[in-house]
Amino acid sequence: MSRAPFQALVLPYKIGPGNTLRYAIFSRRDSRNCWQGIAGGGEGKETPRAAAKREAYEEAGIDTASKYIKLASFATLPVINVCGFKWGPRVLVIPEYCFGVEVKAQKVKLSREHSGFKWVSYGEAIKMLKWDSNRNALWELNYRLGKKT
Repeated sequence: MSRAPFQALVLPYKIGPGNTLRYAIFSRRDSRNCWQGIAGGGEGKETPRAAAKREAYEEAGIDTASKYIKLASFATLPVINVCGFKWGPRVLVIPEYCFGVEVKAQKVKLSREHSGFKWVSYGEAIKMLKWDSNRNALWELNYRLGKKT
C-alpha cells in the first residue's frame, strides 16, 4: 500500500492510583537518544485516526478498540525528516495529526522500530521528548486529562 502524505502521532497514557497519569515515550532504534511518541504515516486512503490506531497497534501492541482522544495540536513536518521527497519536489511538508490513547491493563509490546520505552510522569516526558510537536501535543493531552501543569 502506498504511503499517504501525512503523519499520525500517538501518545499513550495510563491512569494509576489516585488518578496519577503516566505517559509512554519510545526510544527509536535508528536514532540515538531520540525519545518520542508513536509516529507513522498513513497508508492509502486511511484517515488520520485509522492510521493512529494501526501505528499504535503495530509499534506497541495497543488494542485498536482502546479509547482515543483527537487532539487539536497540529504540526507540519519537513518531508526530509520523515521519508524524503517521496511525493515529488512540490511536497515539502506534511501534516502531523495528534492523538492520545488510554492504555489500561494491556502490556506494551514493542516493534523492531523501537529499542525501548518508559512510563514516565508529565514532567519527565516533557524533558525527554525530542520534538517540539510531541511536547506540544503532550501538554494538550495532559491539560485535557485534567492536569493543569
